Amino acid sequence: MSSQRTARGRADAIRLERRLNTARHGAEMLDRKQHILADELERLHLHADTTGREWTESAEEAALWLGRTAALDGPLRIEQASPAQLTGVDIELGGSMGLTYPVDARCRPAPSPLHGGSAALSYALTAHTEALSYAVRHAAVQRAVQIVTAELAGTRARARSIENRWIPRLEAELADIRRRIEDQEREETLRVRWASEPAEEAR
Repeated sequence: MSSQRTARGRADAIRLERRLNTARHGAEMLDRKQHILADELERLHLHADTTGREWTESAEEAALWLGRTAALDGPLRIEQASPAQLTGVDIELGGSMGLTYPVDARCRPAPSPLHGGSAALSYALTAHTEALSYAVRHAAVQRAVQIVTAELAGTRARARSIENRWIPRLEAELADIRRRIEDQEREETLRVRWASEPAEEAR
């Protein structure tokens, strides 16, 4: 009976060792993923800083020319020069570690109707088209930052759960089973010794 308990204990220990190895391997993979995502997030933040500056500068330039053409051409001429259709946007998707997010975005500006305004109006149209293009690119990068930030936070939470809860619990269970196996083996050794003593005395 004791030997059966010992055998069951050893089988339980083997199963726990496998689960513990799986947990440790999972923790290593999550740690690697954290480093890759953190590096990618840093790159995206730098890219967002660049696209943000480009958008701000182009928006200021567009506002400047809008003010000039408003003074020269008036609001009616500006409205007549505005595109009748919406601008299209093409989004390029990419990713890292199985995560998908925008890596670039490009505008497909709608054609502007013919106008007879001043040169300032032409400059204003061009400046606003460029500003919109920079705004779209910046929005795509910001969305990528949001997605990678959320994934990194989730990865860190899963890693903490494995490292601080799952692995310690499995290690404690495995240590407890090994102690029980050692106790059972000592009991078995003593039982065998006690059983052999009467036989030796009878000789």
